[in-house]
Amino acid sequence: MTRIVLALLAVAACCSSAIAQLTIEITEGRDNPAAIAIVPFSWPQAGVPKDDVGRVVEANLERTGQFEAVPREDMLGTPHEAKEVYYRDWRQLKVDYLLVGKWLEAEGRLMAQYQLFDVNTQKQLLTGRKFGSLETLRDVAHAISDDVYQKLTGIRGAFSTKLLYVSAIKRAEGEYTYRLLTSDADGHRERVLLSQSQPIMTPSWAPDGETIAYVSFETSRPAIFTHNLATNKRTQMTNFRGLNSSPAWSPDGRKLAMVLSKDGSPDVYVMDVATRKLRRITRHFAIDTEPSWMEDGKSIIFTSDRGGKPQIYKVNLATGYEERVTFKGEYNARARVVPDGGGIIMVHQIDGDYHIALQNLERGTIDVLTKTSLDESPSIAPNGAMLLYATKRRNKGILAAVSLDGSGMKYALPSKFGDVREPAWSPYMQ
Repeated sequence: MTRIVLALLAVAACCSSAIAQLTIEITEGRDNPAAIAIVPFSWPQAGVPKDDVGRVVEANLERTGQFEAVPREDMLGTPHEAKEVYYRDWRQLKVDYLLVGKWLEAEGRLMAQYQLFDVNTQKQLLTGRKFGSLETLRDVAHAISDDVYQKLTGIRGAFSTKLLYVSAIKRAEGEYTYRLLTSDADGHRERVLLSQSQPIMTPSWAPDGETIAYVSFETSRPAIFTHNLATNKRTQMTNFRGLNSSPAWSPDGRKLAMVLSKDGSPDVYVMDVATRKLRRITRHFAIDTEPSWMEDGKSIIFTSDRGGKPQIYKVNLATGYEERVTFKGEYNARARVVPDGGGIIMVHQIDGDYHIALQNLERGTIDVLTKTSLDESPSIAPNGAMLLYATKRRNKGILAAVSLDGSGMKYALPSKFGDVREPAWSPYMQ
């Protein structure tokens, strides 16, 4: 219970950073990744483009741990289309897959044309084209990465998604400038959405990827806001006495689950976004907090200390039936549902340390995914392949990621200038 209250009311203690700029550091890979050669795309204009599409695709694929890019200096040729590919050159380098491409100018726009080959079978696996501009080269690179990843793994790529997170600049002792930021999934193209002197907490994405919700203390007490990313319009959704926290969008985007203490102890409520009509979901003298929706939108999981220690519970919205979900360990909190619905990710305490763990909902088994001592705020990629969370490294808050397939792939996203916290991975953006 103490840690839940601290998470709600003392965010400033763990957010002391300068302007964030995330960088990717792969910290642990998997054994035997597939070798892929990504030939530099030819460029139709004078000079060099500001974003190297091939490099972006390389970094994206290597970050999954399933692929290892062949160094460009080792390549025996630089083909840009099928007729220029000589498989023997790539077999000599023990390459499994080959991606080639070129930029063309078409109808006043730039067009990336690309082809993917299986070197061992000497077959073309994929051909495609993407339109872009000088300003959207990274978007094109992420889209190509998505196509290649899905073709080779059968899993939809999530490279074109976005991240949300919170940072703070320490101005003086006890004084901070808090920022809510968004970036590409690889940490590039960071954008400040909100900057203020009061804490910002628990950002979350609407399922359409166009609107977010978060808690801000700018009104002298916690209040829930929504924020349209295209128009930058902010709307204050709550201003109740006491706690207003933990907004979570329903799968259809029409409702927000939240935690309010306006009627006494903190309980879970659901608000209709259009009408602002509230429905109280839990009624207990204990602390009920951190709601998250099941995929079908019919149930909500939440954290409660009603049994003496924080554990995960589930409530059926139609019947009101509540049941406890977690039983192993003295502390389980901040649960998030894995996209296939078969498990939940949560903060799990072991010997006084807080780790991120995966619990299978059918078998009840728990797999601990992280090893550091203060891991929190888990958020899952929309394809269920990777998990993003906040942790500490050398007394600084960073974001980190770990694969959910048991391969052990891990990478860190530290800020170049300080701490970052409260990550939220977006849904698919299109």
